[in-house]
Amino acid sequence: MTGLTLVTAVLLALAIDHRLGEPPVRWHPVVWIGNYLSAAGTWLQRHAQQDPQRRDYRALLLGSMVWLAGAVLVSVVAWALQSALLMLPWWAAALGLGVLLKPLLAWAMLKREVLSVENALAQSLATGRERLSWLVSRDVTVLNGSQVRESAIETLAENFSDSVVAPLFWFVLLGLPGAALYRFANTADAMWGYPGVYKGRNWAWAGKWAARADDVLNWVPARITAGLLLLASGVKGLRVAVQLPQEAGRTASPNSGWPMAAMALVLGVGLHKPGVYGLNPQGRAPAAADTHAAVRTGNLALVLLLLSLMVMALVGLAWHSVLAGLSVGGVASGGMRA
Repeated sequence: MTGLTLVTAVLLALAIDHRLGEPPVRWHPVVWIGNYLSAAGTWLQRHAQQDPQRRDYRALLLGSMVWLAGAVLVSVVAWALQSALLMLPWWAAALGLGVLLKPLLAWAMLKREVLSVENALAQSLATGRERLSWLVSRDVTVLNGSQVRESAIETLAENFSDSVVAPLFWFVLLGLPGAALYRFANTADAMWGYPGVYKGRNWAWAGKWAARADDVLNWVPARITAGLLLLASGVKGLRVAVQLPQEAGRTASPNSGWPMAAMALVLGVGLHKPGVYGLNPQGRAPAAADTHAAVRTGNLALVLLLLSLMVMALVGLAWHSVLAGLSVGGVASGGMRA
């Protein structure tokens, strides 16, 4: 895949995301992935120990097997589609890849949902809590207004990495199969990757493989996301960059703390999960304006990412032209010697 094809596909995917949003549920590949994981998870739980204190290597093995089966299926289908598209002219390939890449990322929907929490919170605390419950798995009934807003900003930062930067990273690295595999892994983690009992099911061992696979695939994208958020904030971001590793380490997750801590630092606010962690604890409580500022920061970070991709593509095209010129020159001089 050429750099021009790749960048055009990314720009098209983001344009579709901005203008059209998500495809209908019946045609959404992430919904199909979720259906597979739901059915596989039900089967898996029938063979899992429900005592979270007991080691369950059988559940770990079965969980890894059904994860791998799904991952292989998703990757092979994506590879076949990409291979067929790359046989077309570059512009047609880019068009097809952009359409297929779009469902694997979601920025417009994420922004809309986070801003909806802010709008609901302006009506009442109860309404804000209810809207937040659409986005997070934590108990929202105990959160005050500030904590609801903090949770929304955390969701925006973490999912900017999970739903935008990471799919694009893996698409650039491995093409459509990479983005599809990542989306499968991230969805599996969201559905299975709980450290204990969740909604009456024990995922401590059954979901361990899914959780660790997501950790591995998100390691680099999470740190790229944090860097983009700092750069998007200009001088302030550079000034607080030295604090980022320490703040990111306050979470148990090896990855989610990076984008969340970066957002907390550039906004100058504290972000907390009650009883679990506190990021930038000396920061002030976020106000409504901070939610909008977080969205603007994410938008600018995405622009920086796209500019970086375009520069890489231009450098790649220039290098290809240089190599082509050297090859032609070599052939010509070889002919002269003959």
